[in-house]
Amino acid sequence: MDNSTNAHGLVQWHGTTIIGVKKGGKTVIAGDGQVSMGNTVMKPNARKVRRIGAGEQVIAGFAGATADAFTLFERLEKKLEQYRGQLLRAAVELAKDWRTDKYLRNLEALMIVADAEVMLVLTGNGDVLEPEGGVAAIGSGGNYALSAARALDPYEDDAEVIARRAMAVAAEVCVFTNDRVTVETI
Repeated sequence: MDNSTNAHGLVQWHGTTIIGVKKGGKTVIAGDGQVSMGNTVMKPNARKVRRIGAGEQVIAGFAGATADAFTLFERLEKKLEQYRGQLLRAAVELAKDWRTDKYLRNLEALMIVADAEVMLVLTGNGDVLEPEGGVAAIGSGGNYALSAARALDPYEDDAEVIARRAMAVAAEVCVFTNDRVTVETI
């Protein structure tokens, strides 16, 4: 898969857009549904955003290789169980494993995860980043969605409206992003 870096210096994989917006006591993660292989759309309606953990109190979205992302979802769920739903602790422990484990180190994905308290970006470099200003985006259309969300933020109070509008902008500009959006809210 071709990759580049985003405004945060994180590696971006071409093939998706995920955005997280935390505002007004609500956190939203939204993602498009397009799965691409090269210049071919393989699937237009994939679910890259989902609820995880006991009681589904965590929402997560991924950009990158699908099988790798599912492995990370499973590992994060186990960490959430181990640390009794403490997302920050579970995320830090997953990031440690991801960076040091011989198998996990090769996984190509990025994740945005959130619960009612915190939103984080997780990377294979061992990074656990809390986004500045309550907005984070990953994937090939991530920079477009991030820019749109930051522009909308002062004028819109609803996190879901910001996320949906930012995803619409990304879908219009990024050929690897479509308008079939999945949204989860905490």
